[in-house]
Amino acid sequence: MLVAECAMAAAAGVACARDVRKAAGHGLRMALMGGLLATLAACAGTAPTVDGQRRTAQRPTWDQVSPDFRHLAGWIDDDHAQAVPAVQRTCGWVKNQPPGKSLGQLRAAGTTDDWRAICAAARDLPPGDSEAARRFFETFFTPRDVSNGENGLFTGYYEIELHGSWTRTERYNVPLYRMPSRGKNGLPSRARIENGALKGKGLELMWVDDPVDAFFLEIQGSGRAVMADGSVVGIHYAGQNGHSYYPIGRHIIDIGDATPEQMSLQTIRRWLKEHPAEAQRVMNLNPSYVFFKVKPEVGARGARNMELTPGRSLAVDAEHIPLGVPLWLEVRDAPVPGGAINRLVMAQDTGGAIKGPVRGDLFWGHGPQAEEGAGVMKARGHYTMLAPRNLSVETAQRK
Repeated sequence: MLVAECAMAAAAGVACARDVRKAAGHGLRMALMGGLLATLAACAGTAPTVDGQRRTAQRPTWDQVSPDFRHLAGWIDDDHAQAVPAVQRTCGWVKNQPPGKSLGQLRAAGTTDDWRAICAAARDLPPGDSEAARRFFETFFTPRDVSNGENGLFTGYYEIELHGSWTRTERYNVPLYRMPSRGKNGLPSRARIENGALKGKGLELMWVDDPVDAFFLEIQGSGRAVMADGSVVGIHYAGQNGHSYYPIGRHIIDIGDATPEQMSLQTIRRWLKEHPAEAQRVMNLNPSYVFFKVKPEVGARGARNMELTPGRSLAVDAEHIPLGVPLWLEVRDAPVPGGAINRLVMAQDTGGAIKGPVRGDLFWGHGPQAEEGAGVMKARGHYTMLAPRNLSVETAQRK
């Protein structure tokens, strides 16, 4: 259920792009993105890369590549080992499913039976061996066009960090709530909750020190909290109140305080901080409200409770793309040096604004650089699904 406000605004016809501060300059932006990409490589446990791509010295020749993969732009330049942990997390879900269970509505994605051999091979892959990983993908999968020649919108999201306390204090006075029982009348709107509809019911999960951070936690869907006692806990999505989502970025544009081109997560956060007297009223324009649960482990989790892999997990519309499948992502105008992202990702999450056959939200990870990249990402592109090769051609083509 992770999704960025930027994505919501875009889905409503509002473009999302960074309102770049003149003092920051293009050089700082590129340095931040370069640092983030190095961090993504380090998180994946592989050798340092540039823009998620493998170093030229390790580049295979085209005659080493399976013929059906040669049309994927940048395929031989990717560090395929970075995507292996995400595959192994999909396999963790497969392991606990009954035989013959479909991964999704597309027949080409196969069933859990089709994935047993894939998962056995993925389990034995040597960590960080990009060539072994490439051969694994080419051996067990085949590309299937699911974009139908269309380009779509690709945004980004990240794991937010908050500061919290198990008890209410003068500093920590903003509650995060557990999921209540819905009851026959449903759950209250954000405005009613903020006005005390859940107060005194014992639903307070923890208290945080910033209402804007709490609001952004709902937008991202999960995060981590540094507690007053020094511990760090994971905060995960537990449910939603059933009310429709309204992107408050649209309101900020409507009142003339930003243009569609300036709209981004950073623009929204800055506006809320600069208008403290109006901030809660504007946040209440969005009647949707998210509830949470706490787990001792940190790390963002997506659909099916899969741990997300920075730079390799993608939120998709599960009505069109089966959760758990590999996708070859090709986008332009991304906030990375050169603007292009060509890499293997896994469909491991969903989001309220991620709707349509060609739509995605890329997980950027945790920390300031991840927030920077996710908040401004508004790229155009498409993806190709990698379908299990052991399916019959007839079955796969039926989709």
